[in-house]
Order: sequence, then C-alpha cells, then structure tokens
Amino acid sequence: MSKCYCGRSQSYDTCCGRIHTDITLVTTAEDLMRSRYSAFVLAKGEYLMKSHHSTTRPPLKEKKSIVKWANSVKWVKLEVLKTSKGAESDEEGTVEFKAFYFENGALEVIHENSQFVKENGYWVYMGEVDH
Repeated sequence: MSKCYCGRSQSYDTCCGRIHTDITLVTTAEDLMRSRYSAFVLAKGEYLMKSHHSTTRPPLKEKKSIVKWANSVKWVKLEVLKTSKGAESDEEGTVEFKAFYFENGALEVIHENSQFVKENGYWVYMGEVDH
C-alpha cells in the first residue's frame, strides 16, 4: 500500500481521498491543509475552490489556471512544521507548512502559515496569516 500524497501512512482512499469526496469528514485544520496539498498534487480544482473560505476564494475563472499550474509542477512532499488550535472542537486554527515541488527543473518551496476556520460547519482555508 502506498502512502497518501499528504505524507501520512494511510492510503489515499482512506486518508485524503475520502475527504475529497466529502469535505464534511475533515475533523481538524491540519487534515484540511493536508487534503488541500493532495488536491494540488491531483489538480482537483473543484475541491480547492470548495475548501477555500467564501470571502477569500479565488474567482471561478481562476480555477482553470490553478489546475493548469498544479499539473505543470512535480509535487515532492509536504512537511507540517507547526499547528496552533485547529482541533475538532475549535472554530479556527493555523498550520505552518512547507510544500516542495519541482518547477522548470528547480526545487521550489511554498512556506506558509495558513489560517483555517469553520464555515458551514466544516474546516476551510482562509489564507496566509499576516506576519
């Protein structure tokens, strides 16, 4: 059995795959962040939009360019560095992570401290925390 794209030891189907099918299964901010990483690996534009807070979600017309970019890079790995709040009983939380990928032959990294909140009863990505 291969590991999920998010780096956990479960298979994709029992980890992020089930969340991609039903976003309400997300129990923590970290789970949502990991599922978004897997969605970038798989270029799942619908899920990336749905898992984004309604007030910070990119315009629908940008979905195509997000999917195109996600498909154009080779995703390497995800490292979760730190979490703050974001438990099942919380309403907000942050997750600091590094997502590594190859673009044009060079190793790149997205290093972000992301804010997550509950909207409509499930976790969504709000945006990067201001430093």
